[in-house]
Amino acid sequence: MRDPKILAEVKETLAILAERYPGKAIEVRVPPYAAIQCGDGPKHTRGTPPNVIEMDAQTWLQLFSGARSWADAYSDGLISASGVRADLSHLLPMKDLS
Repeated sequence: MRDPKILAEVKETLAILAERYPGKAIEVRVPPYAAIQCGDGPKHTRGTPPNVIEMDAQTWLQLFSGARSWADAYSDGLISASGVRADLSHLLPMKDLS
């Protein structure tokens, strides 16, 4: 079951990411809450995207706020990332941009 408060936070923060880093080259998934496409590069339209990042809601919100670094979350196995563009470390944290 999805927590409505977490759902709202995840959707709001992912929307900020998509606004600040527009495009369709990377799919960022935070199941079961939301997924977006963002980032410069080839547009993805069908099937499994070539650049996919997936993590749980707690990890995403920590990355967004700066409570956890990308490097630490990735090395702890909290981020699944595949593809040459599947790295958001240069964009996070974004707390000051919201």
